[in-house]
Amino acid sequence: MLVFVRVVEAGSLSGAARDLNLSLAVVSRKLARLEERLGVRLANRTTRTLTLTEEGDRFHARCTRILSEINEAEMEVTSGKNTATGLLRVTSTFAFGTRWLAPLLKEFQANHPGLHVHLNTTDSVTSIVEAGYDLAIRFGSLADSSLIARQLAPNVRVICASPSYLDAKGHPDTIEDLLLHDCIVYGEPPLDHWTFLDGRSVTVKGTLTTNNGELAHRWALAGGGLVMKSLWDVAADIEAGGLAIVLPGVRLPAAPIHAVFPHSRLTAAKVRLCVEFLATRLKAQAASMPFLGERLR
Repeated sequence: MLVFVRVVEAGSLSGAARDLNLSLAVVSRKLARLEERLGVRLANRTTRTLTLTEEGDRFHARCTRILSEINEAEMEVTSGKNTATGLLRVTSTFAFGTRWLAPLLKEFQANHPGLHVHLNTTDSVTSIVEAGYDLAIRFGSLADSSLIARQLAPNVRVICASPSYLDAKGHPDTIEDLLLHDCIVYGEPPLDHWTFLDGRSVTVKGTLTTNNGELAHRWALAGGGLVMKSLWDVAADIEAGGLAIVLPGVRLPAAPIHAVFPHSRLTAAKVRLCVEFLATRLKAQAASMPFLGERLR
């Protein structure tokens, strides 16, 4: 498995041979014996190039996870129990991943030089098991019982708009007033039904809709209308005066930030240490952040 994974990573038999300090003939024989035992061809290759078959692509993903778990098992019983090593694959939303997670992961990696971090940002919810992610950072509750979720930090949502929009269209004084305003809705599909903690709800309307939460944020900054956002996304703009909260006395449901990971990653040092690091940093940030800390008290 190790030889096969190194061949894929190097992109050729000769590259893997150099990395493993083995002869090209030995690498070629080991790969051939693996294919013979499995009864399938894993890759079409020459000494210089390699292309995985469909079976090879699936087998490579499994091998990578198995070898990672073997490494973690060894680390657990040695001095590596508190050291993160290997590749940590993380996925999160575009806005939160860019604004908060990226700098925190950079700091975490700097504390663990043997660690490589890959961050994928997308507003689409993907299966972290099928996609091979070690960790997902998400707003919301856990829907898949095969996964583990740990709350990292609280969350508050607000309705806000730019001062230019409010100067032109006025401030809504009640929830019903939202029906008279341009509201920017987003999601997949766009969520135009806004519900409040007191049980009331309205179906808002507007001329701007998108599947991208960050784009909705930018439209609001540009005066496009009212938008419902997490304070994690808009607190800096509110503090700077680019956005203003409307209906400040109205409370909105808001799911906390969770770290989600497969059961198989439970004892992996890189996952455990990263989750602990993020929980410490994000809770401290929530307590000190203007507006968010105030709303949480």
